[in-house]
Amino acid sequence: MKTLPVSQALLRLARIRDGLRMVVTRDYEPRAKDCGTCEVRGACCTDEHFVNVRVTRLETEAIRRAIESFPAPVRSRVAKRAAKAAEKLGNSGGSFSCPLYEKESGCLVHKTAKPLPCIHHACYERREDLPPDSLLEEAEKQVVRLNSLVYGNAWNSDPIPIAITRFVL
Repeated sequence: MKTLPVSQALLRLARIRDGLRMVVTRDYEPRAKDCGTCEVRGACCTDEHFVNVRVTRLETEAIRRAIESFPAPVRSRVAKRAAKAAEKLGNSGGSFSCPLYEKESGCLVHKTAKPLPCIHHACYERREDLPPDSLLEEAEKQVVRLNSLVYGNAWNSDPIPIAITRFVL
């Protein structure tokens, strides 16, 4: 199998994310609640029973690069939240609150490394307004292929806190 350098794969990953974001923003989000005016802002990122997003090794690399650009106090807060959530996951195998979300700022990787399921998600009142799962599935298939081109079979997907503690911190 032909291999792909991480730097090239990250550019392709960004295009996949941007493509999904463009379709969701244009075709579906106008029918969703606005996150900026949400009465429970951030609940979808902090509700431990809702957030169970897994990321691939390549997505983790994008997150790692984003985290490295944060000021030291922000990196420290992310590290503490990730470690706490990873420990909780290790003990119970349950759910977690996203360590990349801060109430004052929102998603810290929104523009640079936001995971595909998070891009696909919004608060829709009616089921028929939701973006089809096929949009997310197609983007995820492309990311799986990229991971295979970069890492061969030496990758998997992990819950965000586990990925951060394993590959970022």
